[in-house]
Amino acid sequence: MTMKNYFRTATACMALALFSIGCSAPAPEEAAAPEVMAPTVAAEPDMGAIKAEIQALETAWAAADNAGDVPALLAFYADDAVSMGSGTPMAVGKAAIQKELEASMAKRTAGHTVTYEVLDVFGDENTITEVGKTTRKDASGKVVSSGNYMAIWEKRNGKYICVRDISNNGPTQN
Repeated sequence: MTMKNYFRTATACMALALFSIGCSAPAPEEAAAPEVMAPTVAAEPDMGAIKAEIQALETAWAAADNAGDVPALLAFYADDAVSMGSGTPMAVGKAAIQKELEASMAKRTAGHTVTYEVLDVFGDENTITEVGKTTRKDASGKVVSSGNYMAIWEKRNGKYICVRDISNNGPTQN
């Protein structure tokens, strides 16, 4: 075989080999269009609805408070709740909160009532901080005292329960 024929044969074999490899290789995958994914954004809680729910709790709380129903008031608290009332030591746990409530009820003037007004709520669906004001009236409807409070509510078993509260008597913020 001449050198010229050798190069032709080698070139033909190379071309044939490359052609075979090119034809037998899998076709390159088409670049997949990137999926358009919206960023995962948690839905904002409906604070208006939560505020209404907390106000309903406060209205029920006031009914129990006005009736002097300590067991009903305790039902609003978590077992591990902490309450810090105006002019009283910190009450940790339901037993301590019960003692504070009973002492407070014993000092009340007959015919006085209290209302709780939710001014603001913030947080998420599971933990809500509430800011509110209280108004105490005598039997004739005259305001005898007012105060401010904050409460932290946690959703447990599908319902809000108070885990922390603090209150004071004095000028009410509007």
